[in-house]
Order: sequence, then structure tokens, then C-alpha cells
Amino acid sequence: MSYDLPVVEHRTSRGGRWLRERRLRIALWIAVIEAILVALTHDVSRWTVILLALISFAVYFFFGRDRQGTVRHVTWIAAASQALALIAVSLAFVVGMFVLVVAGVFAIVALVMIFSDRG
Repeated sequence: MSYDLPVVEHRTSRGGRWLRERRLRIALWIAVIEAILVALTHDVSRWTVILLALISFAVYFFFGRDRQGTVRHVTWIAAASQALALIAVSLAFVVGMFVLVVAGVFAIVALVMIFSDRG
């Protein structure tokens, strides 16, 4: 007769296991909140997001990746959330530029139509 008991990983804490199970969800929510803040406020710019992303990547790769447990998961969450926020901000910039280009094309077409009207 065999029993399926949960296995506790060696050298992990309860908090570390809790973070590991939820780290992607936490990173996504942080990125969503940050993207909304960048979109709605002028105090937080895309340059702020880029700087935070570079710092969090460096902290994770040079410090957190080699650690065990909670420190590793917290630095992973920070780096992942900043990567997602950076993608969101970059996408918003590209879409924003596309909208401006389309508006410019529409304005040129409108001007051509107005000035070519001989009525």
C-alpha cells in the first residue's frame, strides 16, 4: 500500500514555497499596475521603467540567481515584472507612434482634398 504525501523540498522555507507557487501571478500583477501608472501619470516615465528593469535584471543575475529560497524568488519576481512592464511600455510606445503616423497620413490626405477642391 502506498501513500502520496507531499514532499517538502530540501532547504526551502514556507514563504519561499508560497512565493514559488505564485511568482508568475505576482509578477504579472506588478507589471499591470506599473503599466497603468506609466500610462496615467507623468511622474513615472518609460525611462523610469527602463532604469528599474536594468537594475532588477542586474540584481537577479548577479545576486538572486545564485541564492536559495525566498531571496531567489523575490529577485525573480522583480526581474520578471520589470521585463513584462518593459514590454508593455515598449508596445505602448510603438502603438502610440503608429497612431501618430496614421493621424499624420490622414491629415495630409485631408489637406490634399481640401486644397484640390476647386468648388
